[in-house]
Amino acid sequence: MATSSSSLRIGVVGYGHLGQYLVKRILQDGAALGFTLAFVWNRNSDKLKGLVPDELILGDLSSFADRRCDVIVEVCHPQIVKEFGLHFLSQSHFMVGSPSALSDADLNKRLRQAAQQYGRTLYVPSGALWGGQDIQRLNDSGALKALFIRMSKHPSCFRLTGDILSHWTEGEGRRVLFRGSVAELCPLAPNNVNTMAAAAVAAGTLGFTGVQGEIVSDTALSDYHVVEVEVTGPDGFSVHTVRRNPARLGAVTGSATYNSFWNSLLVCKGHGGRVYLC
Repeated sequence: MATSSSSLRIGVVGYGHLGQYLVKRILQDGAALGFTLAFVWNRNSDKLKGLVPDELILGDLSSFADRRCDVIVEVCHPQIVKEFGLHFLSQSHFMVGSPSALSDADLNKRLRQAAQQYGRTLYVPSGALWGGQDIQRLNDSGALKALFIRMSKHPSCFRLTGDILSHWTEGEGRRVLFRGSVAELCPLAPNNVNTMAAAAVAAGTLGFTGVQGEIVSDTALSDYHVVEVEVTGPDGFSVHTVRRNPARLGAVTGSATYNSFWNSLLVCKGHGGRVYLC
């Protein structure tokens, strides 16, 4: 494992828009920050050719251990967390870029146990969640009573399972697609509700079943995503935040989330056997 005086070797799993951003930043700025790119993996490795140095392309993800990473960053799909998360933690710290995978209670438990067993850290990036650390502190003090998150986006920005949004027309306005527990929402929109999943991790006493969420399709939101967070504490205490994250039509991830994710990566120096919201 890297020390504070050595370079931190980073493996990136996934080369979509967020993966491309992280790889570019590590290659450009990593040396000055003590980061080295150990490998990049993508389901379609042909996508990497000419964009990533050949020696950094990992063709078979099951051979990741050969690259001796300090931190593996998943920015691909919850299924990768399910298939490889435990293996990653046996060899390195692990940043879960698809924390919606943690809505699976059994997987969540096994990943936490693995982090403790191997003395690794399971990092959960805040992403588009504003005030995650404050939510976590309120939770840890025993004062968090309720948490609600609403995510509103243009319908072209949603990637949903099933046919909940199979038909929409431009100009139709606002439509509530689903409201319920984050545990129910994560399988429905695994690529869209990672912000809610991060909130459920921060609000550990409520968890995925206790934190409530709502996803809203709104054709008026052509330039940004909106994330609203309502926190309830004791004796009438409450906080309501509204975050507008610039985003192009069809974009799953808002532009401000890229830098937020990078800032999360900057704190990955190892916290030993725990789950860490960053």
